[in-house]
Amino acid sequence: MTTRCRQRAVLAAALVTVLTAAPTAAATPPVDPRALPTADPIGPDEPTEQRTACATVAEAVFPTVPPPAQRDLRFADVWHLTRGAGQLVAVIDTGVARHPSLPGLRAGGDYVDATGDGTQDCDAHGTVVAGLIAARDDASSGFAGGAPDARVLSIRQSSSAFAAVRSEPDAEDGSTSSGYGNVDTMARAVVAAADAGATVVNISEVACARAGSPLGDSALGAAVRYAAVEKDVVVVAAAGNLDGRRCRDRNDVVRGPRADDAPVRTVASPAWFDDYVLTVASVDPDGRPSAFTLGGPWVDVAAPGTGIVSLSPTGRGSATGTIDADGRVLPFDGTSFAAPFASATAALVRSRFPSLTASEVIDRIVRTAHAPAGGVDTAVGYGTLDPVAAVTSTATDVTRQAASRPLPAVSVDPPPDRRAAVLAVSAAGACALLVALVSALRALRRQRPTDALRRQRPGDAASSGGPS
Repeated sequence: MTTRCRQRAVLAAALVTVLTAAPTAAATPPVDPRALPTADPIGPDEPTEQRTACATVAEAVFPTVPPPAQRDLRFADVWHLTRGAGQLVAVIDTGVARHPSLPGLRAGGDYVDATGDGTQDCDAHGTVVAGLIAARDDASSGFAGGAPDARVLSIRQSSSAFAAVRSEPDAEDGSTSSGYGNVDTMARAVVAAADAGATVVNISEVACARAGSPLGDSALGAAVRYAAVEKDVVVVAAAGNLDGRRCRDRNDVVRGPRADDAPVRTVASPAWFDDYVLTVASVDPDGRPSAFTLGGPWVDVAAPGTGIVSLSPTGRGSATGTIDADGRVLPFDGTSFAAPFASATAALVRSRFPSLTASEVIDRIVRTAHAPAGGVDTAVGYGTLDPVAAVTSTATDVTRQAASRPLPAVSVDPPPDRRAAVLAVSAAGACALLVALVSALRALRRQRPTDALRRQRPGDAASSGGPS
């Protein structure tokens, strides 16, 4: 079981391989609202069974200082303003195990196992994602999610340990077909989350296919549109990881105005439904795009996605990775773990500014990101996530001047009353101006008329400056 491409929607039935890998012009796929599925009944479409053992994780005690990713993103700097209270973040993933650090965890249903409720995690993936979003902080630990007062709604829609009872080995790569979940169950899970009242939906699972091949994701497109438009939900999706299989061909990095029309070799869903989704890529600690991150014109922002520490699915402490059959620790690396940082930021912004719509929240997050060199590009979009700026900024961000749109108006704390100081400064300024005027008149009388004509007019040498 890999961790570099853990967006394991395991969409074998939905992904069709084509012979050519030549890049084609990017285009956001059309969305047909009539393809919207129903969420019910919540459960697998066919009988399933567990084929492999659950993942073993490398457990650790909670760190006494924030892990590097949380420290760099500085979530705690805005907790005096907002901690995400009142927000319900749906984690559509491999399930979220119950943990003392997730006291508000709510079972949302299980599309993998008919006997589950969404709070079983055999893969250690969904629990890690949920911890990054909303793990509760405590005095004895340096670990916490970005929005510790938000609640998590867990919907299990995939697992690499389960499979349909009648399924056969995967002929494409010789592996067993152990793995359940596809774009259709994903679509139903998105609808279920929206109908359950989620304000943010995190999707750290990706379906990949070569450009030009059908993904069979029309229902998923309709579902994310339904959540974003009809239910006003912020939908956050991982960009996807290169895995040598279906997420195989790297898309070229294109910078500047041409990024939106960049050709692609590999498409990713639901990431490419860019009108309705905030798509998140991964960056390394040095700020560079991670080697595994799948770029594309649909990428909006990037966040840390390597060496992640989060909650253990055993319900005890934290975990740093999974352990393979040879006893090696496979660290939690991937865009799967970058996306929840953006979801936590969305929860903070929604809690702080409840009047903002989902699209305005996304716009705010995008426009306060740290722009990459050369402007927007297809590797990290508009730049690295900045939760502090997203929560506190109230002016147009210079990273997206081309958009020429101010940030949405928001209510902010009233400024202190400085009227007395302003009056005092104004009076002093008036006195100084009067003195200067008298001195100038006296000097003018001593000058010849020709000197006065050669004098520069006020404003001729005025300086200009850009936005601060």
